[in-house]
Amino acid sequence: MRLYLASTSPARLALLRSAGIEPVVVPSHVDEPAAVAAAEAEHGPLSPEQMVQLLARLKAEAVRGTLDGEPIDGLILGGDSAFAIDGRIHGKPHLPEVARERWHAQRGRTGMLHSGHWLIDHRDGRENAAVGATAVAAVTFADVTDAEIDAYVASGEPLEVAGAFTVDSLGGPFITRVDGDPSTVVGLSLSTLRDLVRELGAEWVELWNRPGSAAPTL
Repeated sequence: MRLYLASTSPARLALLRSAGIEPVVVPSHVDEPAAVAAAEAEHGPLSPEQMVQLLARLKAEAVRGTLDGEPIDGLILGGDSAFAIDGRIHGKPHLPEVARERWHAQRGRTGMLHSGHWLIDHRDGRENAAVGATAVAAVTFADVTDAEIDAYVASGEPLEVAGAFTVDSLGGPFITRVDGDPSTVVGLSLSTLRDLVRELGAEWVELWNRPGSAAPTL
């Protein structure tokens, strides 16, 4: 059974590969700011959970149907992440000065990383069902120095990730504690995804398709 990943996130792809899954990557091309603005215009301000779940669903739904002229046959996964501290959502900072400002504000403190998941059962080339869930992990940062912040921002790594940090690369040593599924902080909760796969009547191990990941014969 194939998993189709409606995301171009290198971190999500690497995480799935580490779990024995080589997904088919299908960019969703969702205009995220426009989608959030439209939802808030209709319903009011979105909570972090509501925002990541909305975007995860839209990404998965955007790639339904066919791929290269062939029907998609498998499960379609959409995901989105947001970091919140002091009641404010921090997405990707994009600019060095924004990343630097956020690190000065969050060092030595704890914030919440929200990861939304939407999984569509598209087996046999049609949508049969869909389920979603949000995972949350608390992230506590070290009291990093100004010099460390400047060096980290200069590396470019924090500019294109939610919250301006990673836990699995250069930013890892600047995080002292994670409460929750650690993979949530990477951008995808593997335990949550497993639950959703089983909710759709499939088994997690059916998705294993990388060398060395096959279940042993008993």
